[in-house]
Amino acid sequence: MIQTDSIEKSSVSFRVLTDGQIVEIRRTAFEVMSKVGFRVHHEGARKMLKQAGALVYDEIVKVPEHIVAECLRTAPKGWTIYDRQGNRAMEVEGRKSYYGTSTASPNTKDALSGEIHPTRVADIAIGAQVADALPNIDWVMPMGSVQDVPSTAADIHEFEAVVTHTTKPIVFIGYTPRGVELVYEMATEVAGGIDNLRQRPFLIFYPEPISPLVFPADVIDRLFVCADLAMPQIQGPTMQFGATAPMTLAGAIAQGTAEALMCLVLAQLRKPGCPCSLGCNFAVFDMTAGLLSIAAPESSLALAAQAEVAQSFGLPSWGLAGSTDAKVLDAQAGSESAFSILAQGLGGLNLIHDVGYMDNGMVCSTAQLILGDENIGMAKRFIRGIEVNRETLARELIENVGPGGHFLDQNHTYDHFKNELWMPDLMTRSAGEDWRSQGAKDMATRIQEKLEDIVKNHEAPSLPDNTLTALKTIRQKGEKELVKGKE
Repeated sequence: MIQTDSIEKSSVSFRVLTDGQIVEIRRTAFEVMSKVGFRVHHEGARKMLKQAGALVYDEIVKVPEHIVAECLRTAPKGWTIYDRQGNRAMEVEGRKSYYGTSTASPNTKDALSGEIHPTRVADIAIGAQVADALPNIDWVMPMGSVQDVPSTAADIHEFEAVVTHTTKPIVFIGYTPRGVELVYEMATEVAGGIDNLRQRPFLIFYPEPISPLVFPADVIDRLFVCADLAMPQIQGPTMQFGATAPMTLAGAIAQGTAEALMCLVLAQLRKPGCPCSLGCNFAVFDMTAGLLSIAAPESSLALAAQAEVAQSFGLPSWGLAGSTDAKVLDAQAGSESAFSILAQGLGGLNLIHDVGYMDNGMVCSTAQLILGDENIGMAKRFIRGIEVNRETLARELIENVGPGGHFLDQNHTYDHFKNELWMPDLMTRSAGEDWRSQGAKDMATRIQEKLEDIVKNHEAPSLPDNTLTALKTIRQKGEKELVKGKE
C-alpha cells in the first residue's frame, strides 16, 4: 500500500484568508506603493529609487509594481540561521515557527527582587542567560533598551551582553547606522571572520520604518548597512489599528504589507539577493485607555493573515506573541500569553518575538518569559498533530490486550509515552493533597523558584578570552566614537 505523508503525519494549522482575499490585499498594497507612495527622508535612497524607475516628488516616492516584482524575484525565499557555535538552528521559511524573547522596553521586572526599574545592561545579560536555559525559546533579543549607558551606544552594550550569555541565534535592534556596523564587527569576532559570519549567520537585524508610510534617513542607512553585508534582516513596520493604520484589519494588513515591501525594495535595490523578510507588527490602539495593547486577539488575527500574504510571496514572516498587558504574573498574563502563542503557531508565522513582555510592552520580564516557555511547549505539541501509521494505530496491541485489560505493562506504552505526551515543567498535575503537602505553591511561586535557579546555576558556554577582549575593545572604542558624534 502506498501511504502519503499527508495521511501518515500532518501538523495542525489554520487559514485566515482565502486565496481571493490574499490577491485583494496584495493588489491594494501595490496600489498604495504606486499611487500613494512613501515619505523617504534619504537623498541617496531617493536617487536610487528614481534610477530604478520610481516617481520622486521632493521627499515623496511612488514605486511602480514592476520595480517591486523585480525585487521580489531577487529576494531569497527563506534562509538558514545558525547558533553562535555554528550549528544549524532555524530554517526561516514556509510555515516553520520559532519563538524569541521580548525587547526594547525601557523598564525591567527584576529577575530576583521582582521590582520594576529602568533596564540596565545587567538585566540584558540575565535575560539572555534565562533564554539560553529555556528549551522552547529558539532565539534571543536584548530584553529591553538599556538606560544606564549613553543611548547612542546602547546597541553595542546590549549585543555584547546577549552574545556572551547565550549560544542561541540573536535578533538585534540597531540604534544608529554606526552602531549597526559595530555590532557586525563584534559578530565577526565571534564568528571568526566575516566570511564565516556570512556562511553561518547567527544574527538578524531588525529595522523599523515609521507608520504610516515614512522612512527616516537613519533607518534606511541601518537597512543599507545590513544589505551591504548580505546579512539577514527582518523588517517590522508597526501599526496600531485606528491610529497609525486603518481601523479595519484588512486595511491595516494592506498598509503594513506595502511598508514591508518598501523595506524589501530598498534592500534589494541596494544589494540584490540579500536576505529579507516581509514582516509586520500589529497592535490595538485601545480606544478606552488611549494605550497600545500588545495582547489583543485582533493582533494575532492580523499577524496570521499578513503571514499568509508573506507566504504567498515565498518570504519569511514576523510575529508577536507570549506578551501580556497585565502588570503582574496572574491569570490574565497566562491566558494572553497562551492564546497568542498558540494562534500564531497555528498561523505558521516564522519568527515570533516578544515572549516576556508585560504592561503594554513597557516592561520586559524573565518571569513572563518562563511562563511563555511553558506555553510554547504545550502549543508545539498541539501543533505537531497526530501521526497515523501501522505502529501508532496499534491494531494488534488492542487485540492482544482485549476487553478489560490494560496497557501499562506494554512495551508499546514504554516506547511511545515520552514522545506522544507533553509533560509540563511548571504546571501541576499532582493530587490536591500532595500539592498542599509540598507547600501549596501557585504558578507565580514555581516560576520564581525556577528563575532564581537559572540565574544562580545556568551558564552558557563561554567565548574564548581573546574574543571577549576583542568585544570589549570594540565596545569601548565604539562608545567613545558614538558619544562624541552625538555631542
